[in-house]
Amino acid sequence: MKAALRRTAVLAAGCLLGGVWAQSVTLTGMLGNRALLLVDGSAPKSVAPGETHRGVKVISTQGDAAVVEVGGKTLTLRVGDAPASVGTRTHADGGGNRVVLTANAGGHFMANGSINNRPVQFLVDTGATQVAMGAAEAERLGIAYTSGQPVRLNTANGQVQGYRLKLDSMRLGDVNVYGVDAVVTPQPMPYVLLGNSFLNRFQMRRDADQMTLERRY
Repeated sequence: MKAALRRTAVLAAGCLLGGVWAQSVTLTGMLGNRALLLVDGSAPKSVAPGETHRGVKVISTQGDAAVVEVGGKTLTLRVGDAPASVGTRTHADGGGNRVVLTANAGGHFMANGSINNRPVQFLVDTGATQVAMGAAEAERLGIAYTSGQPVRLNTANGQVQGYRLKLDSMRLGDVNVYGVDAVVTPQPMPYVLLGNSFLNRFQMRRDADQMTLERRY
């Protein structure tokens, strides 16, 4: 099991089904020849070649890689790979108003989504005032963060220079939110923190290991 938890490779698969983005798939590790998949935020499931889990079929596995078929496309996932995306947006995109997240084994709510139409992995942080990300992630997303407002950020290692800006768009599930306040820190961060500048747009409800976010109007 330790090998399965070494690193996380995320595939935010925006496959076009019925005019909306389809599924998000995470390869969290390997258990022998079985791929440990997390689909749409559900609990991880070990899937052997030839088996299908929630619409994702594992074709083959080798080492830290798995070849899967999702939405009619064949993709190779590797543990530790940067997020990748498949598919395009449509006019129906972002029409939803409700997202349901499931806590992982550590009790954290994580979800695949996108910022400015590029896939990211979010970690819900109700203690964070704003959406937050590291400079390396901002660069990967093509965000010109140094043109934002310089701010001093308090960290465990003291104050650091960061930048405050607005994100054009964020997507979680089939919900799009626009003009979200965010901060970029020079320190590396494994996830994008989903802070209250995004969460306050929703009515939040938690029931055991599920969190429901319903858009406010």
